[in-house]
Amino acid sequence: MKALDKLLGGQQNLIGIVLLALLILVVFPLTLDAFRLNMVGKYLTYAFVAVGLVLCWGYGGILSLGQGVFFGVGGYCMAMFLKLEASDPESTKIQSTPGIPDFMDWNQITELPLLWQPFHSFSFTLVAVIAVPVLLAFVIGLALFKRRVGDVYFSIVTQAIALILTVLIVGQQGLTGGVNGITDLKTLLGWDLRTDSAKLILYFINAGLLFGCIFIGRFILASKLGRLLMAMRDKEERVRFSGYDVASFKIFVFCVAAAFSAIGGAMFALQVGFMSPSFVGIVPSIEMVIFAAVGGRMSLLGAVYGALLVNYGKTYFSESFPELWLYLMGGLFIAVVMYFPNGLAGLWESHGRQALAKLLRRTPVAKAPVKAKANTKILETQP
Repeated sequence: MKALDKLLGGQQNLIGIVLLALLILVVFPLTLDAFRLNMVGKYLTYAFVAVGLVLCWGYGGILSLGQGVFFGVGGYCMAMFLKLEASDPESTKIQSTPGIPDFMDWNQITELPLLWQPFHSFSFTLVAVIAVPVLLAFVIGLALFKRRVGDVYFSIVTQAIALILTVLIVGQQGLTGGVNGITDLKTLLGWDLRTDSAKLILYFINAGLLFGCIFIGRFILASKLGRLLMAMRDKEERVRFSGYDVASFKIFVFCVAAAFSAIGGAMFALQVGFMSPSFVGIVPSIEMVIFAAVGGRMSLLGAVYGALLVNYGKTYFSESFPELWLYLMGGLFIAVVMYFPNGLAGLWESHGRQALAKLLRRTPVAKAPVKAKANTKILETQP
């Protein structure tokens, strides 16, 4: 029981998990139509990245400005499988080369490239969605952390990697779909992804995977590794002098954050129906950091609320104020940084809990009626 309480983060964190679960699994599905619910599902795919950044940046002190790379790689792996399924010979019979994706036919490619061949298998795709981004993160971490490259230099390098991958995807139009990306994703193993029922099922799968990542994050933070991450963030040299391999711990948490981001990218491709390089570059990677900052970079649950709030703000401002929405979003970010430096989670810690405690103290508690005691002396004197 103590281990479970430690894993959940105490009573307060358990209440937070229950409230978030009620919001995502009950309130949203019951109050939103299919279109809006699918949009919330898209917002939750970004929450995977934010949760990973809480581990990587908030606790590990590793500010990665290239998480869009792993989000995009996971999304492209899933999109490649979906595109091959949508490009069967019957559906592509009007092409000059039936059986290959349409953008390959437009670029005069007459045979499916070797890189695409394994993605005919759904099992391989599921493994690749996590394995490829994790392998990429491992290579990056090994190259940088073993050489003690950190702080702002690491952030700049991850930005450069995001830019390089974007240019590579756009330049290889016949292999990746170029600037348009991989589009027109319709079915998964013959299951039509465009129906309202399919979108509802994918929404709940997405939510379940997100809570799974949150629990994995809690498990890491509740372990000795979690304490070491905070120690490395604050006093890295002391941890190194204590005999710990700091680089290995950093590589591990960086790979975990990459895996979370990749799962979010794969679910994005399933729910939205396309994947493009616009989700890989520097700008989306910085926005993903903002999700964690707004929610609170030390709170796994706060990261989810941050992703929901920022993306809802983007949608609302762009629909209501199409000419001003960028300025309004910028004002929102500046206000959060200036007045709530610890994000929504910090606001809850400083004000929410106090307000809740006051409310509980003011709530009258019904007292049990006091029973009249029998007069034992009179009873004893009676015959």
